[in-house]
Amino acid sequence: MLVSEIIKSTVTNTCPRCHHGKVFENVNPYSFENGLTMHEACTECHLKYEREVGFFYGAMYVSYALMSGILIVWFICDLIWLHLEPLKLASLVVVSMLVLFPVAYRWARIIWLNFFFRFDKHHIT
Repeated sequence: MLVSEIIKSTVTNTCPRCHHGKVFENVNPYSFENGLTMHEACTECHLKYEREVGFFYGAMYVSYALMSGILIVWFICDLIWLHLEPLKLASLVVVSMLVLFPVAYRWARIIWLNFFFRFDKHHIT
């Protein structure tokens, strides 16, 4: 498993197996209509994304790690440069997490898919 393949699949919202079909219906994660709605299968290689009922429960751990990363980054920035009051820092962290939640949600699911499905150049159409 190459890290570059996981990053490419995650950032471009593409299938982990073929890197062509889109995982989420809408490219925009902030779309209120269908920004967080996944396709059931890849439109290109027909890979079924949800292997079993509850498959994406594991993505919660990935999402937790991503959101914790936001907290850690703000904490380090405050420690080194910002020196904000605790309430202001907490507000900044909460607002950042709320704004970045749709992106973290999508990335967590695609990263989770990449744990189970590898890029296969033979599935490229």
